[in-house]
Amino acid sequence: MAVQFKDYYKILGVPRTASDTDIKKAFRKLAREFHPDVARDKKMAEEKFKEINEAYEVLGDAGKRKKYDELGPDWKSGADFRSPQGRRSAGHQGGFPSGPSSADFEFGGTGYSSFFEQLFGARMRDRSGRFSSASAAERGQDMEGDIMVSLEEALKGSVRTVTVRHEDRTESHQVRIPPGVAEGQKLRLAGRGEHGVAGGPSGDLYLNVRFARNPDFEVSGSDLIHELDLAPWEAALGKEIAVPTLDGKVNIKIPPGTSSGQKLRVRARGLPQRDGGRGDLFVVTRLVLPAKMTDAQRQLWTQLASESNFNPRD
Repeated sequence: MAVQFKDYYKILGVPRTASDTDIKKAFRKLAREFHPDVARDKKMAEEKFKEINEAYEVLGDAGKRKKYDELGPDWKSGADFRSPQGRRSAGHQGGFPSGPSSADFEFGGTGYSSFFEQLFGARMRDRSGRFSSASAAERGQDMEGDIMVSLEEALKGSVRTVTVRHEDRTESHQVRIPPGVAEGQKLRLAGRGEHGVAGGPSGDLYLNVRFARNPDFEVSGSDLIHELDLAPWEAALGKEIAVPTLDGKVNIKIPPGTSSGQKLRVRARGLPQRDGGRGDLFVVTRLVLPAKMTDAQRQLWTQLASESNFNPRD
């Protein structure tokens, strides 16, 4: 089943030679611009945010980026794409149809494009959990794919409509994403897989939870990590600064003498935990120097250097 090729470099606006740092910067800039919470056109922003997330999930991961780059530089955005030979995709073994009992399928509403599913996502497996291209069992095969879940959904829960397009039909399913869902957790929809043979029961549909990348937070278990840039004088003198959380901004106090890389904990502002509590938000400080200085500013720095006896290497 041909799908539209995705030029992830073009989506993030970076060249194919971009460094990991440049890719991360581009993602953060675009993700903040198109985050549905701040954009005026919510629907457009939501689709663009998912596209940016997908691009960063591939280019921000060394293994996925290598696999994507192996497609070669000749692919162009908008061209039809078929899974390369050797890719074990839904209903295919080694890139070739395995027979009439297997069916190609595509997901919709998961947050990932069909192109991503062809390379990294959708697949069939038999009842034992081994990936397979066909099954002689009366029970229908299980199907498995990925679903992109935002951190806000992980906090509050949601209900999503996921479609599965087979060669001969399209089915829609309501998927409940429970509050506190974890990265890598499998959501099982019993009896929503491939139809059984000769009246046998249908297989199950499994959706692997992948957290959408957030420009403000990294995830560590149920904790969130936010990187906060500080000017040297803010770190030296202390300051009260508003930082983002999933519940809105909160003010935290930067103690005088804060060092770069110091962790400040904001309790119970992370993701839900199984015991009903919540993880924490850790604010990690990063000192940033001004790229340009006036003569007067340089003179002040020179004066501070001459009057201070502080040596960070002692």
